[in-house]
Amino acid sequence: MNQCGSYTLIKKSSQTKARRGKLFTSRGIIDTPVFMPVGTQGTVKGVPNEFLQTSGAQMILGNSYHLYLRPGTEIIKKAGGIQKFNSWNKPMLTDSGGFQVFSLNDIRKITEDGAEFKSHIDGSKHFFSPEKSMQVQKDIGADIIMCFDECTPYPVDYKYAQSSMDLSLKWAKRCKLEFYNDNSSDKQALFGIIQGSSYLDLREKSAYEMANMGFVGYAIGGLSVGEPKEIMHSVLEKILPIIPENKARYLMGVGMPEDLWEGIERGIDMFDCVIPTRNGRNGQVFTSLGKINIRNMSYKKDFTALDPNCSCPTCKGYTKAYLNHLVRAQESLYLTLLSLHNIFFMVNLVDTIRESIGNNNFLDAKKVFFDKYYSNQKRG
Repeated sequence: MNQCGSYTLIKKSSQTKARRGKLFTSRGIIDTPVFMPVGTQGTVKGVPNEFLQTSGAQMILGNSYHLYLRPGTEIIKKAGGIQKFNSWNKPMLTDSGGFQVFSLNDIRKITEDGAEFKSHIDGSKHFFSPEKSMQVQKDIGADIIMCFDECTPYPVDYKYAQSSMDLSLKWAKRCKLEFYNDNSSDKQALFGIIQGSSYLDLREKSAYEMANMGFVGYAIGGLSVGEPKEIMHSVLEKILPIIPENKARYLMGVGMPEDLWEGIERGIDMFDCVIPTRNGRNGQVFTSLGKINIRNMSYKKDFTALDPNCSCPTCKGYTKAYLNHLVRAQESLYLTLLSLHNIFFMVNLVDTIRESIGNNNFLDAKKVFFDKYYSNQKRG
């Protein structure tokens, strides 16, 4: 029987470092590479689960910070865990709450013990230590949980990045001790998180020390926070060879189409991002022919589908003209329809990439995709 969170390598590309594999969880086996829609409050914003199921999404995220504050872990635990509470009934991952706590800036205080913060809801004071984060995530009950860490902004000076990385390493050790003090590992897996900002020597140190701690899987945090793409790529190229080949590699908070291709090409297995739903709420749509903004007047009398190559319910059932009308009239239906389409697009894109690895034609498939995707830049 495979350990929860364990990874099996199925095939490697002969052209790149891209790879296919299987990630084992207590609620099912995930085919990788995989894109995971974000359900911050225990729901993928605006998209009912029955629609989400049809997208092919294998796994979604929940946010520990938000779920801890509302509705509270006691309620989720009493319901039987997050999957029973939200009726998803498939694999889920929770982040540690670190990113949200540290983005509060003026309403939090960091010490070696943990982070004290004020709720953005009612101003009440709370404290997250590595041990507290583990307990919160155990109570939420997701299949994969994350170490409590500090995510630094970009840019940040070297001294702060170094002290932050060292703190995250200390917290990771405490998280591991707390996680394995009971039988939680029977149903959950704990991933370590590599930090170090844009400094390659810090990233290298973090990667080696995290690998030596022996986590089931590894995440790369602190990227896609405003740094140039070249820095993201150089960080991945530096640290991915350090992570054992038989461990899953998760690039946190990254999900633009170009980032999926570039990350997978360098050896990433897992992605999550709010972009499909956030951009959908703003009228931006991803299609095989490039990005478009459905608010634009040019779509007012366009009675074609969003994407001729998409079979999602939005593309099968509605025209650009109708969607343009919904957005302009601020009818809430558009939130669901555009978000659902974008999720379909991202999930299907990673399916295409996974298939190209299996067929050993990754670079050809990448060229075909971008030749179409950038074919009509004026459409947006």
